[in-house]
Order: sequence, then C-alpha cells, then structure tokens
Amino acid sequence: MLTVFKWVFRGFLALLIVCVLTIAVIFFLLNSSLPDYSATHRVKGLSAPVQIVRGEHAVPHIFGETDHDSFFGLGFAHAQDRLWQMVILRRASQGRLSEIFGERTVPTDRLLRRLDLHGLSVASYDRLSESGRDLLQAYADGINAWLEIVDRSVFNPGAPEFLLFDFEIRPWQPSDSLAIMKLQAFELSVHAQNEALRARAAARLTAEQLADLMPDAPRMILPDLTELTLPDPAAVTSGRDAGAEAAWLTPARQGGASNVWVASPDRAAARKTLFANDPHLGFSAPSIWMLARLELSTGGVIGGTIPGMPAMPVGRSAHLAWGVTSSYLDDQDLYFEQLDPDDGSRYLTPFGFREFRTMSEVINVKDGPPVNIDLAWTENGPVLPAEYFGIEDIVPEDHVVSLAWTALGPEDTSMDSVLNLMRSTTIDEALDAGSLLKAPSLNLVVADGEGMAMQLAGVAPRRHLFHETRGRRPSPGWKFRNRWQGELDYSQLPRVGNPASGWLANTNNRLVDQPFPEHVSHYWGDTQRIARLAELLRAGEIHSKESFQTIQLDTISYPARTLTALLTVDLWHSAGAPSDDPAVELRNRAINLLRNWNGDMDEHLPEPLIYSAWILAVQKHLVQDDLGDLFEEFRQPDPVFLERVYRDFDGASRWCDVLQSTPVETCLEIKVLALDEALANLKNRYGGDIGDWRWGDAHLAMHDHQILGGNWLFSWLVNLRQSTSGGEFTINRGASEASEELPFASTHGAGYRGVYDFSDPDSSAFVISTGQSGHPWSRHYDDLGALWRNGEYIVMSLDPDDIHPSATGTIILEPVP
Repeated sequence: MLTVFKWVFRGFLALLIVCVLTIAVIFFLLNSSLPDYSATHRVKGLSAPVQIVRGEHAVPHIFGETDHDSFFGLGFAHAQDRLWQMVILRRASQGRLSEIFGERTVPTDRLLRRLDLHGLSVASYDRLSESGRDLLQAYADGINAWLEIVDRSVFNPGAPEFLLFDFEIRPWQPSDSLAIMKLQAFELSVHAQNEALRARAAARLTAEQLADLMPDAPRMILPDLTELTLPDPAAVTSGRDAGAEAAWLTPARQGGASNVWVASPDRAAARKTLFANDPHLGFSAPSIWMLARLELSTGGVIGGTIPGMPAMPVGRSAHLAWGVTSSYLDDQDLYFEQLDPDDGSRYLTPFGFREFRTMSEVINVKDGPPVNIDLAWTENGPVLPAEYFGIEDIVPEDHVVSLAWTALGPEDTSMDSVLNLMRSTTIDEALDAGSLLKAPSLNLVVADGEGMAMQLAGVAPRRHLFHETRGRRPSPGWKFRNRWQGELDYSQLPRVGNPASGWLANTNNRLVDQPFPEHVSHYWGDTQRIARLAELLRAGEIHSKESFQTIQLDTISYPARTLTALLTVDLWHSAGAPSDDPAVELRNRAINLLRNWNGDMDEHLPEPLIYSAWILAVQKHLVQDDLGDLFEEFRQPDPVFLERVYRDFDGASRWCDVLQSTPVETCLEIKVLALDEALANLKNRYGGDIGDWRWGDAHLAMHDHQILGGNWLFSWLVNLRQSTSGGEFTINRGASEASEELPFASTHGAGYRGVYDFSDPDSSAFVISTGQSGHPWSRHYDDLGALWRNGEYIVMSLDPDDIHPSATGTIILEPVP
C-alpha cells in the first residue's frame, strides 16, 4: 500500500512540476511578446532619426524631421501595439482568413474575393498623388521595420496570438492600407442590405404594412440647410403629435453612426470655437481606434488613427479640428442580371447580351480542401454570392445579383483625401481635401478658432429620374434608366458654413429635403439624437469644454419618453389597485416605476431595463406572425414602427391582430401580454425584487477579441466587459443586437471621444474605449477603457515640452547609413 502511495505522490508531484513549468513558459512568452517602449533601433528607410515618445497611457508622440519619417514612425508604432489586428484586417480585405481559421470563414472570404478589394487597391495606388504614394510607402516601411525586428527576435513573435496561430507574416505593402480603408467603407455601407431586406419584406407584406415596418424618413424640419443643421425642438414631433413626422427613424440595418457638433466663438465661454466628435463603430478588444500624435511639416496633429492605415480621420492640429459622421449617402445599388438562356456566361445589357468578366480563384482552407470559386463582374459591378443579404429569397430564376458601389471605381483617391486633411491649415484646404474622398461617404466637419463648416464628402451616384425602384430595391440591370448616370459634382453636395445660429451639428440625421434623385438617401441613421442635442445646446446659450463633455455623455432617450407614455397610458389607472396575483402585482409596480421615469438610460436604474425588455417583446408579438422566419431581421425594436402602431397612423394598429388566432387581438392586449412576458424573463434572470434590477447589468459594453473572444479558454483574458449607461437612441450611444442570449448588450458605440477647445488647444480631451495596446498582458490593454466607461478623458497636447517630462518610454529609430 505504501508503494502505491509513493507512486501516486510521485505522479502528482511530476504533474505539478509540469503544470508549474508550463505556466512559467506561458508567462515568459507573454512577457517576451510585450513591446519595449524604451529602445534604440537602426532601420532602413529614414532620412533622419525619429523619436517615438510614449506618454502615461502609451500614446505615441512621433517626432520626425520630415513627413516621410513621421509616417514611418506611425507605421512602426502601429505595428508594435496592434500587429495582430492589422494582419487580420489585411487578410480579411484579401479574402484570406480561411488559411488560418478554416471553414468557418469561407463565406466571408468568398464575398470579399468577389468584391476584389485587394485587387482594386493595387490598381488605385498608381492613381494617388506622388506625395500620397510616398507617405503610404513610408508607413509600410515603418511596419516592415518592426517585422524585421520581430523576425530577428528569438522569443518575441510580435503579438501573443502568433503563439497560437503560426503563419507567415508577409511584408506590408502600401496597397494593403488602401484595402483596409475599403474594408472599413464596406462595413459603413448599409444600402445594399436594406435594398435586399426591403425586397424580401415586400414579398410577404402589403404595401401599407411595408410602409409601417420600413417607413420613410421624416421630412426635413428646416428646408434651408445653409442656415442651420439643427431642428427647432418646437418643430420636432417627439411622439406627442401623430403623423408622418414621427421623431425617429431606425434603419433596418445600421452601419456607422456618430455625433459631431461645433459652437462658434459667440457661443463659447472663452470666445473661441468649441468642437466635439464621437464616431460610432462596432466595439472590439482592442478598439479599432488608436490615439497618436505626429509632427508634420505643417505642424503637429493629434487624434484617432486606425491601425493599418496612415490616416487620422478625427483629431486636430494647431490650425484646425476635424471630425466625421457617417452620411448614409446612398452609394450602393443591387441589380438583377438576366442570364442568356443559351449561354450562362453571358448576361443582358441595354445593348444585348455580353460576356461576364470572369476569373477563377482558390481559397485555401486550413484543415480542409481548397475551395474553388468563379468570380464574375458585370458592367454594374461584381456578382454576389446568393446567400449574402438573403439574395436567394428574391432573385428570379436564371438571374444573378450584382452590386454597384462607389468604392469599386477604378480611381480611388480616398487615402489622398485623409492625408491632405491632416496637413490642411485652413478650412478651405480641408474642404478641398474632402473632394478626393470616394468611399466611405462621410459628413466632414472642420473648424478653426473662428469658423466652421460641414461638407458631405464621397461619390454620390447620379440616378435617372425614371429609375424603376429609385434604388430602394434591386432593379433590372439591363435597363438603361436603372443604371447610374455618372456622379454628382462635389460642388453639388450639401455644404454648411458658419451658420448664423452659431451651432453646427450632425448625428447622422437627414441632410436635405429634396425629392428623388436629389434625395441623397432613403435611409438615415438618426432623427432623434439630433433633437436631444438641439435641446442640450440651446439649454445653455454659452458652452465650455466641460459642458460639451457632459453632452457627449448624455443618456436621455427621446423614444423612451414617448413610447413609455404610449404603452402605459391605458394601464396607469389599473396599476393603482392591489392584486393577489404576483404577476399582476409585478406588472403594476413596473408601470408605476415607468410612470415617473424621464427616459434616462442610467445604468443604475431598473426602468431602462423594463422599458427595453417591454418594447423588445412588443416588437416580437406585433411582427413575428406576419414575417415568419424573416422576423429575425426585424427583431430589433423600431420606435417609428411602434409609434405608428400605437397611434394607429394610417391604420397601423392592424399589426396587433395575431393572424394565427381566431379572435381579433387589440393593441392593449398585446402590450399587456408583452409586458408580462418581459417581466417574467427579467425576474428569471435578475431575481424577484424589481428594485434590484439594473440596466447596466444587462447593457454591458462587449469589447470582444475578434478571434479569441468566443473561446472559453481565452475569453476571460482577452474580452472586456463594462456596465454602461445609454442606449440605441441616446447621444451617449450604445446600440444592441437584440440577440436571444444577450438582447441588451452594447455592441456599437463611441469607441473614440474628442473635445477640443480653441481657447486652450493643449487642454483638448481624448479617450478610446479600450487601451492603446493590443496585447492582453499589457497594462495598456484596457487602461483607457476604465476612463471611457466612467466618462473621463485624458488631455493630450501638441507641445513637445508637455510630453517629454512625463514620458514612460522613448524609442529612437536611427537610419542605417
């Protein structure tokens, strides 16, 4: 018996030693892969030494003697902190993810190969200015300098993820950055998917139902765009008046979003322009944003960069501040292409049948057989896979669907646009830089200490007046009138300069009130945040940097105020009567809480959670029976639709009747049923005491690692979770996906916030939603995220004397002779 015990003990001891050694090796490798922020490297491609000074939060301040050298330093800094993120973005744009991740990414690769973002980027490189090509090459050389250092290192793989996924990292090419920019443009575009969804819904609904479920945007409140981009709060129907001018629009699909606003010197306490911007994109860990400061020949610039691109689309210089919002310009169209019944390699055009432009490619798949795909292009654009956007539900037999998109043009100078913007010293120069932007289309807002302007930038397709679907649904691609008729001139696009009101603002709201084809878009990203923003700006005639920061963090929801009133109006009286039924008593308590609620989506309150669960359940009970399996596309509550139903606008209360039941249900019955169901679900998840429920417990900001975030072994290390306030329709926006598992989780919002005060530019405030580093073992992986979650900022200055004394590390890049 003693012998057995000895062997068991020895086995346990051996296992313990192996575990300890394994953990020690893991710790060693993780620490070895952390970048050293204090080092000197001799590198090729520089004309003079470059300093990369890291501040307290690892923000790189890059000092080069030429623009070329500074962009080299930016590429080096990006690669040091975000190499894995950059490599994955590059592979995504090339359609080469499956080489690493296997079959699960084949559908993504199939789509992106068909779009040919990489091939178009290679062709576009030669269309850039000589200066643009030089800076792109310098940026690529900086990345490759870091790759050479990593390659020479014994233990540093460049990022910890490379310890798990072993593949060759090819040298960075300038066209790689262009392809990533196109990838970002695709993620911001919503119109193709909206066209397909509208067509799919139209096949199941009447015209009246479609108008309810996918309503038009409210008409422009102020017809004269030259005067003001803010609606008068008195003219906004925040749900108190029925009619077509309902106060909100939620597109069926949301791409990018954002807020930007500017106050003139007359509206600023210190008599210099104030500027605030917070672009909204999908959350991830690390964030898509990385803060940086560069010294250029025109002076320093500081703000948000996107690793993989030598661009600072949001930020400021000593001369200007600039920011962007997604414009929702209709820059995509889907086309039905009729195949030749005698020859499937040809399709119909206005001039007869023509051959597809085709090529074959192979997608290599890890641990699986390669996938051969045949790519086809028409005169309108590439042919899309039938499973994408649900196209298989709408495409007629013997037809395929192609995509026309402005980013697929042969001359894409969008990178020149951003590079010129960074080096602009006047508002006019910045607006001129906007003329080079092709895609994504953005509202470009610029200001100096005295003035401001906003310009819609990006290619606007010119459509025929008699276009059959007006670009709202896929149209026959062989008819001339459905095809694009060129593009609008930059001078024809909306522009606002120095409005008399002293305010300039955009929250993805409608820009113009022109009929088709001067409409700009059928879909808009917002008509409710702008109303709240107008209220807050006008609440104080004079503002400061601090008041702008307060506005940026505002969590009042106009839709919550209105829909709560609409849904509870018939229930307030009964809620005062006691009941022996626990479900009724819970309902009564919820109604009484909502009765006194002001629509503040505060993370510490139960009311936002009750309201959100209620409208989610109402949406389901109204539309699921009509849409069947298409319901998943409309699971997210739409306040415009709900308001139309509960105001019975144009007979929209028809949705309350459940088609599969014999009785005719009323809207009152549906909302009571939905409330009881919502409360029961909340009780099961958060306990029986409604007073203990908290919105923030459900509205967690989901900063997930894009690759390892779904792996149980690594998710605890790489994913970041933060209890947050706000919601889909608040200025401090946190949009949800309404999934079954996490219906209220925040997945899309302001990953970057910036507030700039021209009276004291070097006190300008910045923050991003995670940290600078992409290394989960680094203290800079989430240090800025804690500030972001608490509504705090860091101050970043262009004055070199401000950063050197507090530097936590300095890298010197010396040129090789």
